[in-house]
Amino acid sequence: MGSMTESLAAIREALPYLLHGSLVTVGLVIFAMALGLVIGTLLAVGQVYGSEWVRRVVLVYVWFFRGVPLLVLLFLFYFGLFTLFRINISAFTASVFVLGLISAAYQSQILRGAILSLPEGQMKAARAMGMSETQCILLIILPQAFRLSVPGWSNEYSIVLKDTAVSYALGVMEVMARAHFVASRTYEHLPLYFTAGVIFLVLTYLGTKALRIVEERVRIPGYANR
Repeated sequence: MGSMTESLAAIREALPYLLHGSLVTVGLVIFAMALGLVIGTLLAVGQVYGSEWVRRVVLVYVWFFRGVPLLVLLFLFYFGLFTLFRINISAFTASVFVLGLISAAYQSQILRGAILSLPEGQMKAARAMGMSETQCILLIILPQAFRLSVPGWSNEYSIVLKDTAVSYALGVMEVMARAHFVASRTYEHLPLYFTAGVIFLVLTYLGTKALRIVEERVRIPGYANR
């Protein structure tokens, strides 16, 4: 009973500290997914409408960032490339950058699939009305592709959220880093890591729930989003 009491006391004392870390975790997810969306959109458009060499570059990018482990990429950029080029940025910014680059590889394929699911006649009809290819892509194709991509973003959100835990290796004080910090001093490893896991589960549920609501509101009649 004493051990249980000590565990509960450790959780109670550490919870505000861990919840503050969840704000850092959410910040990592939001900024990484936003960066991934911007880069991923460019990659998807390049892969669908670009020249042969552009498509090859995109394929190499996707292959690289989907194939190399996250921890390796964090070290490669933060301790390698950023140091080599004397780029002085925080561990948080470096983590957002790397997570965003990885997310871009996955988001590009989500958007690519959404673009290819649209009828080809839309582009032809828009061109026949005098619109340029760029105008067609920006005003007609991408708005629909974004709406069709929402279910895929629910998956991506969960993946990026879990990946943020690895950023503690750079010293980012997110949920996992804070749980480890407290556990190493109180020796209450099980309850604290369990609490961190519960926080991640709650964040996953809230994020995917919000994206499902968005999905219902932006659903395009006649298209199967699931």
